[in-house]
Parts: sequence; C-alpha cells; structure tokens
Amino acid sequence: MGMNLTEAIRGRRSQRRYTGQAVPRSLIADLLGAAIWAPSAHNRQPWRFAVTDGAAAIERLARAMGERLRHDLAADGVPEAVLEADVGRSYARITGAAAVIIPCLSMADMDVYPDARRMGLERLMAAQSVAMAGQNLLLTAHASGLGACWMCGPLFCPDVVIAALDLPADWEPQGLITLGWPAEARTKDRAPLETRMLWR
Repeated sequence: MGMNLTEAIRGRRSQRRYTGQAVPRSLIADLLGAAIWAPSAHNRQPWRFAVTDGAAAIERLARAMGERLRHDLAADGVPEAVLEADVGRSYARITGAAAVIIPCLSMADMDVYPDARRMGLERLMAAQSVAMAGQNLLLTAHASGLGACWMCGPLFCPDVVIAALDLPADWEPQGLITLGWPAEARTKDRAPLETRMLWR
C-alpha cells in the first residue's frame, strides 16, 4: 500500500547524504511531472527546471558555487578555517547527490506593469509559484523512496549557476535540489502549532 499524503508530509525530511546509486531519468521525469501541477500565479506556470545527473556537470557547478561562497565569506572577514569548512560542506552536499535540479523562475509569461512596486509583486508571485512546485517535487521524491534537499545557495550567486549550467537568460535560479537514494534516516520535530498561529 502506498504512502498517503499526510504520511508524506510528516515523514519528509531534508536529506543530505546519499548512497551514490543513480536515479533513473524516468523517475526524475515523474518528479517534475508532479511539480508542474502546483498552483501558479495567473496559471502562468513560471517554473523552469535545469536538471543534471552527470558527475562532471555537478562538480563544475559545486566548484563554481564554492568559489563564490569562499569570496563572499572572505569579504565578510570569516576566519579561514570556518570559511573552508563551509565551502567544503557545500561542495560535499552537492557532489554527493545522484542528480541536481535547479528550480528557476521566468518572467516571460507574467504580467507587466509600468511601476516597480507591482513588478516586484509579480516577481514575488512567480517565486512563490516555483516554491510550490518545489514542494510537490520534494513530497513526490519522498513518497518514491528518494531523498532530497532544497538548498538556497543559488539565490546568492544566480549568475554563477547560470554560467555553470549555460541556462537561458530569462531563467532565474531560485534554489538547488539535491536528489538521491538516502544513506541515512533523519527525524526532525516541529514547534507546537499554537506557537505559530493566531485565531482572529
């Protein structure tokens, strides 16, 4: 019997260690197929997905992102040992994945306004749409027995990600999802609901 929705929601955890076993492209396609059924602003479906399961491409991306992270942390005055540990951890998490998916947004089909305020809100709606597609993907991965983790690093270096993967100019990276067969079980708790809500 398959996993029900509540089980998938409550059981999903961010997975950062994988076995190294390849993930079939047909299964990755299934995950993306679930992702695109998320709700989106005006039903414009502004999500785009860059997918790579090649070790060389994943390593190239991890190294490029690591160099930007190293540069930024050095500019912040972070001690060398801490800096190298952060860069090494990021590199290991990305290169340890069997596949990497970059959820991007495109404003190509979104509404256009003459003022910056409404254009900013339109971009925010597009970003929210991509995030909802990402949640569909993460839940489907978990229900399929896969592990996955959404990393926000590309928000800090979109130009680096675009260059490393040769993405179209209008694709704006919103995150990085590592994907693979989990090498460990993870558990996390949640703060009590009453600490995070109000009845009004």
